[in-house]
Amino acid sequence: MPVYLQPSYESARLVTKQCAKSFYFCSYGLSKPSRAKAYAVYAFCRHLDDEVDQARCKNDVPAIVKNLRTFVDRIFTEGASASDIALYPWLPAFEETVETCQIPASCFYDLLIGVEMDQGTVRIQSWTDLERYCYHVAGVVGLMMTRVFTLGDRRYETQAIELGLAMQLTNILRDIKEDLVMNRIYLPRDELLRFHLDPENLEAISSKSPHWNDFMKFQIARAREYYTRAEEGIRHLPRDGAQRTTWLMRHIYSGILEEIEKADYQSFKGRVYVSTPRKLALAVKAFRSS
Repeated sequence: MPVYLQPSYESARLVTKQCAKSFYFCSYGLSKPSRAKAYAVYAFCRHLDDEVDQARCKNDVPAIVKNLRTFVDRIFTEGASASDIALYPWLPAFEETVETCQIPASCFYDLLIGVEMDQGTVRIQSWTDLERYCYHVAGVVGLMMTRVFTLGDRRYETQAIELGLAMQLTNILRDIKEDLVMNRIYLPRDELLRFHLDPENLEAISSKSPHWNDFMKFQIARAREYYTRAEEGIRHLPRDGAQRTTWLMRHIYSGILEEIEKADYQSFKGRVYVSTPRKLALAVKAFRSS
């Protein structure tokens, strides 16, 4: 890393440490160059997300997203201006990362679609709709990481998308209560109805419901299927820390599903999490997997 870029990479590291604790924990298995580049990509993605989240009302979102697309255009064509860098000191690190790792601008345009989908009242009608949403907010990030981790065989990019999808579905199952507070329901409406659950009255499920438990078991099984499908791609990552780190992310996030099961699927009682001792145990598992 050029000396003049070290402060920029350090800025990206601090953003990641503050905002992405699980990823930051997993990143210690990466080589220093890959770790720094992963932080730079995260800082940029976080900026896109935060800018839209800070919209005063839903009507402001289209204009904000339009401005962000212009911002991405400028970064990838003209480069960051001095005023850009003054506002976002991690930008030079990001620019070097996308150039050296050859991450296409299309990934960030796809992410912006997901960020825009994630605003205001959210209702997902079907698994097809949810799969599309998961691609735009998480699967595309998996594609970015294949460039940072130097995946040699592009045929396994599909598995990176599937891992992102599995992780996002896990987040959705964990965060049901928090999302409801913001009037966001990411669970597919048609599948809720199939399990005899009222999509517009989920708050009423305050006690154990066999229908709810069956629904959650179905969703957890789906997420685990995607984790399993992603494993073939993980095995083709370089053994320079990239493979081990991705195994660790896979195990920690799928560990959240186990915590949901231990809580008897009662996601309405609050967020579950993987404890630090459990994360350390999973780190050992990841080490053995790679």
